[in-house]
This record gives sequence, structure tokens and C-alpha cells, in this order.
Amino acid sequence: MNRNFEAAAAKGVNVEKLSSLDSVIKSGYSTINGIVAARNGSIVYENYYNGFGPDTAQHVASVTKSIMSALIGIAIDNKYIESIDAKVLDFFPEYVPNADAGVKREVTIRHLLTMTAPYAFENWREPLDQMCMSPDWTRYALDIMGLNGTLGAFKYSTAGAHLLSAIITRATGKSAREFANERLFGAVGMREIPDEPVTSFGFDQLFGSEVKGWVNDPHNHSAGGWGLTLTPRDMALFGQLYLNCGEWKGQTIISRSWIDESTALNANQYGYMWWVREENGMLAYSAMGDGGNVICCVPDKALVVAIASGFLPNAPDRWPLIRDWIIPAVAQ
Repeated sequence: MNRNFEAAAAKGVNVEKLSSLDSVIKSGYSTINGIVAARNGSIVYENYYNGFGPDTAQHVASVTKSIMSALIGIAIDNKYIESIDAKVLDFFPEYVPNADAGVKREVTIRHLLTMTAPYAFENWREPLDQMCMSPDWTRYALDIMGLNGTLGAFKYSTAGAHLLSAIITRATGKSAREFANERLFGAVGMREIPDEPVTSFGFDQLFGSEVKGWVNDPHNHSAGGWGLTLTPRDMALFGQLYLNCGEWKGQTIISRSWIDESTALNANQYGYMWWVREENGMLAYSAMGDGGNVICCVPDKALVVAIASGFLPNAPDRWPLIRDWIIPAVAQ
């Protein structure tokens, strides 16, 4: 990737408009710590704020879910997992559900990826703190799955995402962190994630200032729905892999069919752990995390925008920044 503005201009980028981003970010998006915009694989804008730099890995919150989706796709492509429609309980034969477990036995990997597994909690009010206080996050996630709710109805669940991480470990014998380092991160030039075991499960260690590497649960499963630290350049590389339809320098990292299915527009505007939107005939799909962490891919513009942010409740949506400032700059 090349961040040179002359190269950007040669690629049809409006450098003058793009150069105005700095003042826009400082005035309206003060929690942004780093931003990378790349077109056709070349960096056309890169900037850092609040003391952060290109080598600073940051907690990207639920962007982790989109990484987890990719790992499931890689595991299926490589026959570690038979099918996206494999039953979740088949990976945990030691788990014995209660007789009144409802549809628990029918929940599949597809349901977890699309957030359509049934849960008792109200949508967007998942009691995640209860899982974090549990000595066995996987068992907790299995216990709450399928007790109430409707199979197939959208309900966002981070506990469900954590089950995908446990499934990766059951299927491959490696933690999600280890599998990602081996099959994804190193293959596309992202930095490998170091082993930084969590030994104290307080807020700062799980979500706050002390998050390092990739958060693990008490049984050393990588957190499935959050807890990963990435640099903005790492984030951009991951987005570029999706724009490349899973190919990297002639090598297939993820099958094109998995990329297409993961990012297809549907009624829930949610693919396989990617948020999907269409606006004025333009499709965009995004990995999104609390606080305004985003990897946004715009295929028609061959554009990926990666934004790493400090946590702020109800942070301003990053889409207007991308839509109104970055996309017009590359739409020459």
C-alpha cells in the first residue's frame, strides 16, 4: 500500500477534498485515533490522533465478530467444519441440555453467524456481564441459547459469537487467535496477535485500557465477539481481502462464495457478521464495533476505510464521514 498523495491523484482521487478530512475529524469525531483509506489496495489517506500511531494496536470491539466470521469460512473451506448448517450442539457432545431446552438442538452455525439464534433477552439488551462473570463462558452461552425467542428472528448476541470461537477450537484444536495467525493474519501481511493471557476478568482487562492481544475466557478460548486488538493498517488489509474476493497475491485465503454470502444484502441488513447497506444504488458492507470502530468496504469504488476509535457511548456514526467526505473524494 502507498499513502503518497501524488499516487492518489494519479488514481483519480480528489486530493483537495480528501485533505479536508483532518479538520472534519477534529471537529466532529474527536475519539477517532486512527484512520486509513485505501483504493485499489493503495493507501490514499492515513492519519492518527490522540497520541496514537500506525503501529499502535487498539481494541476494535465487535469488529472482532467479522474476523470470527472469516475464520469460520476458512475452517469450512478447509474441511475442519463440515457445513455452515452443522448443529451447534454437535461440537459439544459432553453438553446435556435440559429436557425443556426448546429449539436449542436445532441451532446451527448459520444461525449464530446471522444473529438469528433464539434468546430470552430483549434485542440489544444482552446481559453480557453475566457471561463475563461466569467461570465457563461456553457453557453459559449454551445454557441461554434456545430457551425462548424465535429461531430465525434477528437478535444480536455476543454470547453466540463466543460459541463460534469455541467451535473453531473444537474443530481445529487451536484457539481462534492461533488459527487466525496461521491461516489469516500472516497470509495477508497483518501482524500476528501475541499471546496475552487474561488473568483478571475485570472491566479494564476485558473491555477497557488493559485489553491486549486478543482477550481470552477462563478456558483460554479467544473472545468471539470482542477483545481483538488491531492497527488501522491491519484493519484495512482485512477489508482489502474481502474486496479481493478472498484472494491475496494469487492465493485463496477465503473462498469467494463465502465472501459473497457474508456480504449479501438482506432484510436484516446483516450478513455473516457484516453489516450491509445499500444507499443510492451503492452497496457497502462494514465490520462495526462499539465506539466507532469500523472497517467499511465499498466494492463499486474499490474502497476500504478503516477507523480505530477510543470508546465513547453513543459515538457519532462513521457512515456520514465515509459517505460525505471519503467516497466523493474517490468518485472521480
